[in-house]
Amino acid sequence: MTGRFDAGLQPERTALAWRRTALAVLVGSALLGRLLAPRFGTAALVLAVAGCGAGAALHVAAGARGRRTVRALLRDGHLRAGPGAGLLAATAGVAVLLGVSATVLVLSATHSGILTSR
Repeated sequence: MTGRFDAGLQPERTALAWRRTALAVLVGSALLGRLLAPRFGTAALVLAVAGCGAGAALHVAAGARGRRTVRALLRDGHLRAGPGAGLLAATAGVAVLLGVSATVLVLSATHSGILTSR
């Protein structure tokens, strides 16, 4: 092995995985808004729009990360430090925030009797 970057598919697979993650955040946020809007109105829509914005921002950031990675590999043949630790932390933070927010909305509705079986 020469130590030079093998232009295989590893960076492309990683970029596709980030795109799938961004798409999942977008779809999950839109679904959250669609399912919770009739019961919670504006609060659910604000949460859904924020999640969709976060998904779009994640998609843009993931694309930039992929381009930086390929440039570094083509230039140096290796990565000095793993780019994207901030992107990973932001993705995890958005997922936790959306999950906790949706859980709070649903639990508060259950507690107040909004979501009762008919």
